[in-house]
Amino acid sequence: MLFMSTTCPELARPSGPVHATGFTLVSMIFILVVLAALGAAVARLSVRQHLGSASELAAASAYQSAHAGLEWASWQLLRNPAPPADAPACFDATTFSFAASGLSDFVVTLSCVRTPGSGSLSDGSSALAFYQVLATACNAPLGGACPNTGVVEPTYVERQLSRTLVR
Repeated sequence: MLFMSTTCPELARPSGPVHATGFTLVSMIFILVVLAALGAAVARLSVRQHLGSASELAAASAYQSAHAGLEWASWQLLRNPAPPADAPACFDATTFSFAASGLSDFVVTLSCVRTPGSGSLSDGSSALAFYQVLATACNAPLGGACPNTGVVEPTYVERQLSRTLVR
């Protein structure tokens, strides 16, 4: 049964119980909040994935920089001066960068220790000198040299390689 107003017929309403309305609005707000949270989680995951990939690439570049430094040191010790000249003394601690290559963000610091410090050891008729070369490559040197022992950024990458040479 409908109650009708004689002065305002558009206010007709059923005489039974009143049904709750607005449930759809609450559901939509809940779904929007869940989707926003899901979107934020996906965005955060994407940023972390990107930073991880960039870190892996920087680590590979640091390794290649350190390896190039070892190659340079090996040439200096094994071929400069070329045998049969006497084995050279170790070079002083050396730092250099790769200005014109894909490794331009990295600096390499090389150190060398010679055994014996001068002269040579004999093995039968062979005179031998041993060299321990250490190459440290990094992308944020402290005072122009690696390793950086100060406070570093989260993107700091360092690789250290060593090689033993005999001449």
